[in-house]
Amino acid sequence: MKLRLRLRKRQRWFPVLPTMITLGNAVCGFGAITFAFNVGPEGSSTAVYGGLFTAALLVYLGMVFDMLDGHMARLTKQISNFGAELDSMCDVITFGVAPPFIMLKFPQVQEVYHPRLLWVIAVLYTLCAVLRLARFNVETDEQDSHDSFSGLPSPAAAGTVASFAIILPGLQKLTAPHPAIGAWLTQAAYVSLPLVTLAVACLMVSRIRYPHYFNQLFRGRRNFQHLVQLTFALVAVFAVHELAIPLILMYFVLASPLRAFGSRLVTHRLPEPAKAAPEFPPPSP
Repeated sequence: MKLRLRLRKRQRWFPVLPTMITLGNAVCGFGAITFAFNVGPEGSSTAVYGGLFTAALLVYLGMVFDMLDGHMARLTKQISNFGAELDSMCDVITFGVAPPFIMLKFPQVQEVYHPRLLWVIAVLYTLCAVLRLARFNVETDEQDSHDSFSGLPSPAAAGTVASFAIILPGLQKLTAPHPAIGAWLTQAAYVSLPLVTLAVACLMVSRIRYPHYFNQLFRGRRNFQHLVQLTFALVAVFAVHELAIPLILMYFVLASPLRAFGSRLVTHRLPEPAKAAPEFPPPSP
């Protein structure tokens, strides 16, 4: 009888639906690595772009699963420490390992940079993503307002790196009438991809505040600035189609650091308030 009671105490309940959604995130991450791994330098440009494009789409699909599992857990009142830990482990695969692996598999990037340097950048990205997720678990609890993040969220960093696999095919279509411009922009994208990967890795472990746009837009009334941002995002989706999500992500990544830098610059330029002259007692007669 005592043994049965001990076994019951050791047993824990696990939320089924949020857990399955979270595991879907891990499946997307593993699938992205698999498709990127099958890309070889001897393949045609169509096969290279096709494999990396599919890998990038799986990273974006993982972002959707990552967004849904927390909301589903709160909706079904199945929030647990198990779900939080599992979410971070799956995020390491999809947002910590898959994006730098996609970066490494671009043959044109390997022609520009030394393989050892690319490997170092990829390792630094993965380590920064792991540190970012661990810090988030330690510093965040359910009582927080969740209106902002400390440092760039790992899904946004992953989406920015993976967006190059989506931008390049679309860029070639848009610049088809002007081959010289298209070739220059494509080469610039190859050169900037490792630098962008290193930059978002540093932003993940920074203390720059990033807004939680989903919560800010869909929880209560919002100001005119949020309306303008949503309008521009919708216009971008209808105007450039496949380039919309990468452009929106790049705006999200760059807006907060530029805003923080501008605020610090203005603060340094403001004159210090004049100090009041010390008051001396009147001379004694």
